[in-house]
Amino acid sequence: MPILEVEHIRKYFGHTEVLKDISFSLEKGQVVSIIGSSGSGKTTLLRCLNFLERPDQGIIRVNGEILFDANDPSTQQESEIRRKRLHFGLVFQSFHLFPQYTALGNVMLAKELLAREQPGYDAGKKSIHAKIEGQARELLRQMGLSDRMGNYPHQLSGGQCQRVAIARALALQPDILCFDEPTSALDPELTGEVLKVIKELAEQKTTMVIVTHEMAFARDVADQVIFMDEGHILEQGSPQDVFEHPREERTKQFLSRFKQG
Repeated sequence: MPILEVEHIRKYFGHTEVLKDISFSLEKGQVVSIIGSSGSGKTTLLRCLNFLERPDQGIIRVNGEILFDANDPSTQQESEIRRKRLHFGLVFQSFHLFPQYTALGNVMLAKELLAREQPGYDAGKKSIHAKIEGQARELLRQMGLSDRMGNYPHQLSGGQCQRVAIARALALQPDILCFDEPTSALDPELTGEVLKVIKELAEQKTTMVIVTHEMAFARDVADQVIFMDEGHILEQGSPQDVFEHPREERTKQFLSRFKQG
């Protein structure tokens, strides 16, 4: 059974259809790279997966559970959406760290907020906090940030901020980790830092959906590649299929522009 199933998703902004009958699936431990020109709907698709936008049509399943069905209002209740959002971890292109928290505080925050909603939190507050802090420290160590845990975002480089953002997304142990252009705000040296971390996650069989303009990275790390164009999935297949033997003329044109650049 696929871990993620996206069926016939459509999304409109006003009269403009920005996602046009999007369907794909992903197996546990696999990586899908989503490529395409700016404005092709890639980010909107990720935001629909995380319920930051609600599709106008279609179904989203994780582990066989229907998380969203546009025809079933019971799947769209805000309290349920909050719970279902935990299946996904999202890493934004511009980090979106909280400036008033340290790197460690940013990674701990979501888990602490969820813990406070649980019965018995007050009685076990100290031990719960210690456990969350220990897990956050371990994640930051994995990101190569052992010496930066007490730094605030303004004291970190862009690459370090993005690695904090990745640790934060991993903290809640999501089923699927989603990246929206994770290197677009970084210079080439810092881009390499972040791509190295994502490649390591792929080697650990972390299930990921990655929107990227880094074509070599998309080819090397992905199990499948999706090319989006004007709201459609125009082509999808293995990296070899899409990058070396594209069928569609629009795919060929897109990849040719990157080769020239």
